[in-house]
Amino acid sequence: MGLTARNYLNQRLLDNLMVAMSACIIFIGLAGAVKESLLFDGQTLVVTNLMMMVITFIIGTVIGEIIDLDKKLEEFGAWLRVKSKNEGEGTFTQGFLAASFTVCIGAMSIIGSIKDATGDPSILLAKAMMDGIIVMIMTTTMGKGCIYAAIPVGIVQGLVTLLAFFVAPWLTDQALSNISLTGSIMIFLIGVSLLTNKRFRIANMLPTLVVAAVWAWL
Repeated sequence: MGLTARNYLNQRLLDNLMVAMSACIIFIGLAGAVKESLLFDGQTLVVTNLMMMVITFIIGTVIGEIIDLDKKLEEFGAWLRVKSKNEGEGTFTQGFLAASFTVCIGAMSIIGSIKDATGDPSILLAKAMMDGIIVMIMTTTMGKGCIYAAIPVGIVQGLVTLLAFFVAPWLTDQALSNISLTGSIMIFLIGVSLLTNKRFRIANMLPTLVVAAVWAWL
């Protein structure tokens, strides 16, 4: 009886932590989206970038569905689960995907990587500290899979750093703003997905980030 009660309390704590984490992720996404889409013109708040947001999400999601990035990332997560000998952890792949999206998506990864290529790693170091805290908290509720988010983060930021000379001229302030807005909406969707326990194919929306950057040049 005591063991059952203890298990019940542990599960209740984990459930509440998951709700709290989901709410935090939703807030992070909303804050980023509001920052990039609402402007104060001195008297009223003006909503901007609505057309960009809608069109880039449509185009990006169509591209993502054709490529089916979600399936490829899920298969990679399942492969990691086996290779890391965590077959018994049911939330491994979900935790890996959720943590990867949360820490990979956003303009800070791109800006920090470009700055790192020029010899200024300060932004990436600050981001690494924030990512560490986020992943640590997510790991307590979603399991060890969250830790392996370090792999896609390293790949994404490493590639941008290597390609910084070619990428930097294309990343104007408007392009970075578009990336931040669309990325923040995806982070918001991650939080909603965790809170409602309903799975969204967010990986298939990732091409939206590229389309949003290109939009700034149109």
